[in-house]
Amino acid sequence: EPVGPGTGEGTLPTPPPAETPPPPPAQTPPPSQATTPPAQAATETICNDRQDQDGDGLADCADADCFDDPYCQAGGEQERTNDRCSDWIDNDGDGAVDCDDDDCASTPGITVCSGSWQGSVSGGGGAPQAGADEIPELSGDMSVEDLIGRGDDADGERNDYLCSDGVDNDADGRTDCQDFGCRFDPSVTVCSSSPGIRFSVVAGIAASLRIDEQSDLDGDGFTEFTDPTGDVRFTRIQLRALGPIPFIQNSFFLINLRAERTLRMTFATFNIPLGTEGHYISINSGSGGLSPGLIVSTSKQPLLDPPFYLFNAFEQGNGAALEVGGPITSDNVLRFRVFAAGGSGEFNGNVGGRFFRSEDRNFSYGTGAQIQLNIVGRYDRFDTPFLYTKVPMTLALIAGARFDQRPVERYAAWNVFAVWRFWHIGLRAESYSRYVLDFDGLQTAWNVQASFLLVPRTLMFAADVGGFFVPLEYDPRVTPAFSSQFRQPIEQFQVRAALHWFYFRNIGILSLLFAMNMECQRVFGDQCRPPDAQPDAALTEYEARLEAQFRF
Repeated sequence: EPVGPGTGEGTLPTPPPAETPPPPPAQTPPPSQATTPPAQAATETICNDRQDQDGDGLADCADADCFDDPYCQAGGEQERTNDRCSDWIDNDGDGAVDCDDDDCASTPGITVCSGSWQGSVSGGGGAPQAGADEIPELSGDMSVEDLIGRGDDADGERNDYLCSDGVDNDADGRTDCQDFGCRFDPSVTVCSSSPGIRFSVVAGIAASLRIDEQSDLDGDGFTEFTDPTGDVRFTRIQLRALGPIPFIQNSFFLINLRAERTLRMTFATFNIPLGTEGHYISINSGSGGLSPGLIVSTSKQPLLDPPFYLFNAFEQGNGAALEVGGPITSDNVLRFRVFAAGGSGEFNGNVGGRFFRSEDRNFSYGTGAQIQLNIVGRYDRFDTPFLYTKVPMTLALIAGARFDQRPVERYAAWNVFAVWRFWHIGLRAESYSRYVLDFDGLQTAWNVQASFLLVPRTLMFAADVGGFFVPLEYDPRVTPAFSSQFRQPIEQFQVRAALHWFYFRNIGILSLLFAMNMECQRVFGDQCRPPDAQPDAALTEYEARLEAQFRF
């Protein structure tokens, strides 16, 4: 009898379930209808179609059948596109194939070596990097630098400051590390693949030859030439730490040191955003004023060194400075800067206070303002003058004025700077003047610089000309007052030319420089130039220099 729930006395047993008939046996198709796999080639017959013809699991140049095919031979092309990073060829002949090559692993826009990951970079700008699938496909011998200024990119963000402020400065729809200029210009470091604090190095090793032409020492009416002097040395070792200030969105800091002779700090700045429209407040070491020449990286000097005659009398440095700036118009066509600085440094270009060895304890301070007009395109004073690929049209004008009190002099100064670049050409012109109140003295300096990209990504030529001169005679009553702190100005005229070979992209550069520098005394009222200078009033230096740089 059944026992369990639902059963009991007088209850009929539950009938067993009906059996389910088994499924009919599978029908075997007749031999005439049976499917057969397609025939496979015995060897890989085509080595560039990304197909595995012989079915051995290896396609194209990965298959031993293709090792001798001309298409699969190493060398001849850069390994910097998705196609070349997935073709099983050592395109650049460096011994590393495809994703094993550092070029494929580190070049922005290469997606075949990242699987399905679409990463973002939080660099200093707080804006994520756009997905790599937004990058146009490169063709031929193009590199990612060729994308800057093309399509809908306005080529107005190309330095660490603009690439970390959280603002679309050039109004092209891409902000900071999304912008092609921030992503692909190697001089921008805040948008590299590792977020946080960055470390940057610029090193220069040079061999130089110098000859001096001196005044007529023996009275024969001819100038004297010294014996050639040669030297080999490190001309620059620049070390920089830069990146976002922790926990402050869209902030930026930079600390710059030089170490080729002694370790010294030359510039420091800390930028904090004011609002969301691109305005900022900067606390810096005080060596930046109206001209950008003393505060840009040494890697951004097409003539290897700045034209120091353009700054020495006008930008004498302070202990620290406070600066506020940003756009006047929402489209960044008009921008402004205002600054105030105090203290003074014993040496130009170094961070630090004064050591009072003499009775020149007057407090040093300075204040000034600057306005910028972007006529065509967008420009920033931290942009590099180097040309690596062709650039779109840019035309900008910057003008400013300042007042300074130094330990032994007071002066008002004004500066005008213009820049134009287009295609393979870049032009810059700057004029700096000051009026010294203490002896009614006017001093002026000027510089014109031109850059020509002869062969994209290979050769660039640069040249500049300029000088410092005193248009008016000094008051004889103040001449005896000249001292180490109040130097008698020496007029100067300089011409330089340099040819740059980008032997490894724009990280490794070999430069050949020629410079002629003339210093004149007692020629006030007339500019120091080769036709005007008297033999007993000039010292002319001629220098040839071959320098290799590494910038990363």
